[in-house]
Amino acid sequence: MAIIKPFPALLPVTGCASEICELPYDVMSTSEARQMAEGRPSSFLHVSRPEIDLPEGTDPTDPRVYAKARENLDRLIAEGALRADDRAHYYLYRQIMGEHSQLGLVAVASCAEYSDNTIRKHEFTRPAKEDDRVAHLEALDAQTGPVFVTYPADAGLDELLGRIASGEPDHDFTAPDGVQHTSWTVSSGEDAQFIASRFDAIPNLYIADGHHRSAAAERVAERRAGSGTSGLFLTVLFPHNQMQILAYNRAVRDLNGQSPEAFLGALGQAFDIEEDGLAKPRGKHEICLYLGGRWRTLRPKVSSIDPDDPIKQLDVSILQDHALAPLLGIDDPRRSERIAFVGGIRGTGELEKLVDGGGFACAFSLYSTSIEDLMSIADGGGVMPPKSTWFEPKLRDGMFSHQIG
Repeated sequence: MAIIKPFPALLPVTGCASEICELPYDVMSTSEARQMAEGRPSSFLHVSRPEIDLPEGTDPTDPRVYAKARENLDRLIAEGALRADDRAHYYLYRQIMGEHSQLGLVAVASCAEYSDNTIRKHEFTRPAKEDDRVAHLEALDAQTGPVFVTYPADAGLDELLGRIASGEPDHDFTAPDGVQHTSWTVSSGEDAQFIASRFDAIPNLYIADGHHRSAAAERVAERRAGSGTSGLFLTVLFPHNQMQILAYNRAVRDLNGQSPEAFLGALGQAFDIEEDGLAKPRGKHEICLYLGGRWRTLRPKVSSIDPDDPIKQLDVSILQDHALAPLLGIDDPRRSERIAFVGGIRGTGELEKLVDGGGFACAFSLYSTSIEDLMSIADGGGVMPPKSTWFEPKLRDGMFSHQIG
């Protein structure tokens, strides 16, 4: 059973969402955030990336940064840009990106269910990044960035949420990246009861994106012994069949002392190589290699695919186990400085640019991991390789915040 609850969200005032709401803090650098927020005092980047309001070069984990985040959040509330809802509600959040549309439920989930694996994970977290999110949450007494969660699609929920989303929205704007963001409040008590009852019948939820945020919420809940509403964390929940996962591609700086010919020869032990390949794979178990100004298609041989291990069957695992580690010497992609991860949103042209510019020797274009694979691995208690999934569109920070003080 998945416990999800309504809550009194901290929301943008009517007409201000487009000026306030921003991309998540971790998809941009400090310098990019500084540029984006320049001349825009209501931008939520003053809360999510508050180092932009301190001298250049300030360490993002300096205590002054977290204090500035609280100061800026309090200012947005005092100036009337953000308002606290007068009572607990569920909310709806729809995103439209090109031809793709996804409609999610905004609610708070249980930190206890995160701890007992009712809410399932598929990634390891990094201690330093987790510590940063704990400090940010503690300073604000608020969760300002939602965790991106999925659940097995439910026709009854789809019908209800679709009906509510046919009504007049609270906010509706298109961001500079072309993604449309629309929100509604679930005002009917009967509808809220129906939503809760349907989730009562869903055995598990799955974290798609936001593992550090959810881990930080769990730590704060333990510190505070669940006082206030610290035992709950902010989520947007989408049915699994509406999720859009893009590829997470790789670029490698050098060939580990090998010539291109030697590298290709070694690859031939584990892969069948099509010399005139495409830039993008057409399906699972195709990996595209950009080397020497041309694309080749790699298809793993049967001996390279473990039939008994769903994690080893992922293309990111096959690439790691049969190319990156044994041939290119990248044993720990989490820590290696010789590899770069490139979100599929940037396209294969970005891979060509990196290699043709001389900073990288080769790049690999991957087929996106399926949501079914993610859920299956999470159900088995497995952990996916780093940078296996890139979800789009990204949830906007500042659309909904959960105050826990």
